[in-house]
Amino acid sequence: MDLEDLKKTAENLEQRIVGAKSETRLALQPQFTRVLEKMTAAGEPVPARLRRLDSALIDEAIEARFDNLPV
Repeated sequence: MDLEDLKKTAENLEQRIVGAKSETRLALQPQFTRVLEKMTAAGEPVPARLRRLDSALIDEAIEARFDNLPV
């Protein structure tokens, strides 16, 4: 996948994630993170908005794991 494809994939995922419900956001998080990691590894700067979205998704995923723990 070339850099232009990575950018397009990241932007498409961003659009899907922004308008999605929690379950879909959590399902797309690993794929989104991998695309951003590939961009970074290829030397492509990742826009701040995408990094913020990734960070928010990771936080949501962590919180979702704790929501399922018995008390």
